Amino acid sequence: MPTKPASTPNRDAPRHILFTGGGSAGHVTVNTAIIPTMIEQGWKVSYIGSHNGIEKQLISRLQGVDYYGIATGKLRRYIDLENVKDPFRVVKGVYQAYRLIHRLKPDVLFSKGGFVSVPVVLGAWLNRVPVIIHESDLTPGLANRIAGPFAKKICITFAETVKLIKGDKSVHVGPIIRSDLRKGSPWKGIQWCKFTPGKPVLLIMGGSLGSQRINDVIRRNVEALTRTYQIIHICGKGELDNKLTGTSGYRQYEYIHDELANAVACSDIVVSRAGSNSIFEFLALRKPMLLIPLSKSASRGDQILNAESFRSAGFCEVLQEEELSDETFLQSLGKVYASREAIKKQMQQGQQGDSTLQVIALIDQLARE
Repeated sequence: MPTKPASTPNRDAPRHILFTGGGSAGHVTVNTAIIPTMIEQGWKVSYIGSHNGIEKQLISRLQGVDYYGIATGKLRRYIDLENVKDPFRVVKGVYQAYRLIHRLKPDVLFSKGGFVSVPVVLGAWLNRVPVIIHESDLTPGLANRIAGPFAKKICITFAETVKLIKGDKSVHVGPIIRSDLRKGSPWKGIQWCKFTPGKPVLLIMGGSLGSQRINDVIRRNVEALTRTYQIIHICGKGELDNKLTGTSGYRQYEYIHDELANAVACSDIVVSRAGSNSIFEFLALRKPMLLIPLSKSASRGDQILNAESFRSAGFCEVLQEEELSDETFLQSLGKVYASREAIKKQMQQGQQGDSTLQVIALIDQLARE
């Protein structure tokens, strides 16, 4: 059973929210969308993640957030020697999270998921700190399925997800969009990339870790692609190709931080994986998409379901990774570009509001209970 809090919190002090989530940028993005508003409203904000994961890198860019690292173990679906060690890392992480939370005494924990989050959710539950989980994908991830029984509420992005969550914990909030992405300037994006105004811009995003398959097909076809498009290629850490540096109409970046809003704003169409956070942001910004979801051999299949949901709504074209070749890629991309105006019109009809304030209201409610 959870232990009782060591002492009664001082209600004259600022309310304190603890965030967790990590392992990939997708498990941090929603947190970075919410945190600035929490700080503006006077909350004290802390974050627990891994010692050296991408979440530490992304959260360190925010002002006013105290970051704490703990031991973590990855939840693998494949055979690996590290699977023997990871249960011990998870147990160590639970102990470290429990001790940290006991000392920090937050009013509420908001968890975005990922393997980093499981020890933190358990540590919060043991300290009787109410937990809110956010699930972006159509089907809950493994970490959130493990953590779900310890949460008070589970915020979901897709309405269909409600039937996959037991009890009455689920709250359909829809997508949470980073407010800074809405402030992008197409002209600043063109200037930053040193592109020619008027020529279509193609944005390639393979996820925070990059995608070797997508990177390869783009680079094999750079000459053909740059006849029609100017290309912004976000290829992932360590994935730059020096042989293509200086290629006219082609810009490659490991990751884009401050200029991302401008880069997206100047783009006409997008090629992307099908992580929920990214595709809902492209929907909000009305960017026609060619989605290439992670295959079932490399994932639990959540991106395939996300992509098919968007295709059925008319927001994108989908090319399965198993079918990806130079020919199928160029054909699918051409189809998106040819139908881009019809896709934008469909996106406008299916536009959803930003759910940030709804989630913050739920956080506030649980923190007061």
